[in-house]
Amino acid sequence: MPEPSANEPAVRLEGVSITYRLADGSRYPAVAPVDLSVATGEFVALVGPTGCGKSTLLNVVAGLVSPSTGRVRIDGVALSGINPRAGYLFQQEALFPWKTALDNVSLGLEVRGVPKSEARARARSWLERVGLAAFADRYPHQLSGGQKKRVGLAQVLCRDPAILLMDEPFGPLDAQTRTIMGDLLLELWSADRKAVLFVTHDLEEAIALADRVVIMSAGPEARIIGDHPVPIPRPRDTHEVRLTPTFLDIHRTLWHELRAEVIKSYRQGEKID
Repeated sequence: MPEPSANEPAVRLEGVSITYRLADGSRYPAVAPVDLSVATGEFVALVGPTGCGKSTLLNVVAGLVSPSTGRVRIDGVALSGINPRAGYLFQQEALFPWKTALDNVSLGLEVRGVPKSEARARARSWLERVGLAAFADRYPHQLSGGQKKRVGLAQVLCRDPAILLMDEPFGPLDAQTRTIMGDLLLELWSADRKAVLFVTHDLEEAIALADRVVIMSAGPEARIIGDHPVPIPRPRDTHEVRLTPTFLDIHRTLWHELRAEVIKSYRQGEKID
């Protein structure tokens, strides 16, 4: 990609829509034209009912899916192909089972040409930052779900992406571990304030973590129906903040907006069944 512009948002979607061609030859308009921006250093959460295209938009920003209409700009530069400035943390860990935690974290650096000794040193430093220094030589099957998530987080952040894309990264975890991972994410993010686009079904998680919460409607032709700033000061404890009156007021407002779309999506599923 050409050199980015410092005056532009880290991510900008301009009239981006997604239409799929189905097996019978018909077309399914998954996402209507969407405009969305994420500023440098901003944490934006994207919520909506199942099947509304949240992950699809994340894949568009990553360069894994081409929009049917519109364009994506990264730091002011039109995106063509894979987004080299983004790191992607998926819902399922992308860990090789035959490699240790240290090897999994260092691998991304090594394939980019970083000397092995330097890559392993940086990987070890990141494992320490996520609280896994003592687990560097363990294999994925020897780690808990939360520990594997921390390895995955180190794996992505070790490469120092300018933009962090996260697709339900803590979804499979129990409630307590999700809270711990949320606090760890905010601690690491606050150190250098990367632009974050975070997809979740959990409205409470979105409010606790984000600067803004963007709400999508049910599909087909899903669209953005709400874009709300979260006026809760940082730093935040993601558990304690949920007990504050401000949090409850924001949650009440956003759930009122989201609830009808969740019900609509559920009823559409009943019709398909």
